[in-house]
Amino acid sequence: MFNLLWGILFVVVNFGFYLLCYRLFGKKGLYAWVGVATVIANIQVAKTIAMPFDIVMTLGNTMYVTLYMTSDLLNEKYGRAEARHAVWFGFFTLLMTTAIMQMVLLFEPQETDIAQSSLETIFGLMPRLALGSLTAYFISQFLDVRLYAWIRKYYSSSRQLWVRSNGSTMISSFVDTLVFCTIAFAGTYDLRVWTEILLTTYVVKFLLTGAGTPILYIARSFKFAEDEQPVRTSPDTRSVS
Repeated sequence: MFNLLWGILFVVVNFGFYLLCYRLFGKKGLYAWVGVATVIANIQVAKTIAMPFDIVMTLGNTMYVTLYMTSDLLNEKYGRAEARHAVWFGFFTLLMTTAIMQMVLLFEPQETDIAQSSLETIFGLMPRLALGSLTAYFISQFLDVRLYAWIRKYYSSSRQLWVRSNGSTMISSFVDTLVFCTIAFAGTYDLRVWTEILLTTYVVKFLLTGAGTPILYIARSFKFAEDEQPVRTSPDTRSVS
């Protein structure tokens, strides 16, 4: 029960920092969030926890959902090009972090060093996790951007933000979960545990997506000077001011 209650507080804190980051730093804050959240999510996902009814799940789901929220918010307020740019930024951040930390692990530690074993535990798993995450991130995030733009053609009013965001995120997050679990965990766990991680991870993302909808509406209401600048759009892109 502790994990469940602590998890609820954890989600509230994550969403709170997400709003604060955007409120304080505007569009630049969203890009910063993408960079930080991409790395943190891939560290958190190495930890598995037990929820009530012996449900096994990994951490990192909340951060992943905020990534979808970020791309949707950028798409909503600044256009599809900005959302795609943010996805590329997150992809680069994860790739850079993985490469640098693998180099760090190869340095020979001094005799009294206390960090090497811990770093190996966290980042030693990262190549496979990063491969799964990079592949899943690349496929699902660009899918989310495209789906959001497509859904907006049919549900374009400001009150239908929840349709655009939830519709695109719930589909793309399933693709993300399937691709990531297949690459990162296939062969690591038996089929029962792997299936349990897959299903519970997606269900948690599904619920977090719904919980994040009011947060997205709040974030959209924030006004910045940069919002007044015209947004360049392509023929297949519409933006909502």
